Amino acid sequence: MSKRAVTISALAGAALLAGAGAYAFAGETGGSGSTGSTGSTGPEVAKASVAYVAPSADKDGSLTFTARVSDDSGVRNLKVLAWPASMTPAPDADDMAHVESATCEPSGPSGDKAVLCTYTVKVTSAEAAASPNGAWHVGVLASAEDGGRTFAPKAAGFTVKG
Repeated sequence: MSKRAVTISALAGAALLAGAGAYAFAGETGGSGSTGSTGSTGPEVAKASVAYVAPSADKDGSLTFTARVSDDSGVRNLKVLAWPASMTPAPDADDMAHVESATCEPSGPSGDKAVLCTYTVKVTSAEAAASPNGAWHVGVLASAEDGGRTFAPKAAGFTVKG
């Protein structure tokens, strides 16, 4: 799946392509703690943050999500999906199977199993105009090398205005 297709699905929240005008950055909230796990053991997702930069008439915008992910067995990947708070039902862990993964790089001292994961996607004016205004969440699914998983449907959030 191309980044373009993921951009559309991420910013449109699967099929919510009903929208209004261009966005302006209105703020961000990030998780300062860790997320819960889908099982008894799973990766820890901490220090999650998101930044949305609205496209302008002559320049594409972007959506960037970052988080520190750690697990004793190592981190396999972190899947990322931005979705409008108005979307019903909210995405679940199964919906995350078809979205792209963040790029994760080692973080911390040697031997530490933590990684810093970053996901950035370009946002065109047309994509922004076709997406809903208001509150958005960033959901993540972290997978560990030992098979543990952690799903956080609201790891971070941001608000856009038309």
